[in-house]
Amino acid sequence: MIQTLPLQNIQLLAKQAVEGFIIGLHKSPFHGFSVEFAEHKQYNPGDNVKNIDWRIYGKSGKLFVKKFDEETNLRCNLVIDISGSMQFPDKPKQYNKLQFSAIAAAAIVQLLKQQQDAGGITLFDDAITFKSNIKSSGSHINNLYLELEKLLAYKSKNKSTATTKVLHEVADNTHKRSLIIVFSDMMDRYSESEELFDALQHLKYNKHEVIIFNVHDGAHELDFNWENRPYEFIDLETGKSLKLNTTAAKEIYLQKMQAHQKAIALKCMQFGIDMVQADINKTMEQILMPYFLKRNKMV
Repeated sequence: MIQTLPLQNIQLLAKQAVEGFIIGLHKSPFHGFSVEFAEHKQYNPGDNVKNIDWRIYGKSGKLFVKKFDEETNLRCNLVIDISGSMQFPDKPKQYNKLQFSAIAAAAIVQLLKQQQDAGGITLFDDAITFKSNIKSSGSHINNLYLELEKLLAYKSKNKSTATTKVLHEVADNTHKRSLIIVFSDMMDRYSESEELFDALQHLKYNKHEVIIFNVHDGAHELDFNWENRPYEFIDLETGKSLKLNTTAAKEIYLQKMQAHQKAIALKCMQFGIDMVQADINKTMEQILMPYFLKRNKMV
């Protein structure tokens, strides 16, 4: 599984993930979907003859024209939470939630590149820290890889999350119909749930399509599976610590976590937003398949 690989070139990791996904797709019930990511389209009367690729014509006898930025099929904004809680877990030879999100985003960028769709990334903690344009040029895509690769070694100490504020800002600044993909553990303050729901609804403004990848370490954060002994838990966003016995705390923790997850899932369903439980201990298929299905729906 990709999560156990050592840190290396993120573009290589993305290519490996995409190649494995496409091979699996050919063996799956989705074989009938188009998985040939072309950089050309068939010539139609009215297309500029200057854009005909004569080399392809010489080989195939068929007319194809090269595709350019303004002809892209899709605009995609990858919004990634880089706050302190995304640094969990801190274990050797295992990606944390942020590193997993960066590689997953890079895999989607790889698919955007192969289909000549337009992509961009937005990074945030308690505010937006980086925002790119949304383009499909080769140089732009390479810059996206560079920004995502920085996240593999990124350390954010005691940086809080302002998901609600940032999602409102993303919605306000996304004017053309787009696919907005959010990578976050959705660990905003429980008391601000209603404000978060308003921000999720705002994302659907102007008929945008939205996928939220709720990134987590399933065993520890959702199922609360810890050894039966005392632990000291440290809040990665505030630095505060709490000592407790996990067995004694498990029941109430699971009640609150499940209620929070259920509330978000119900609101996403109500607003027509796809929410995917993205477990960092599983393969990239859980990321690429929802993206693949959404893209085929939009174009």
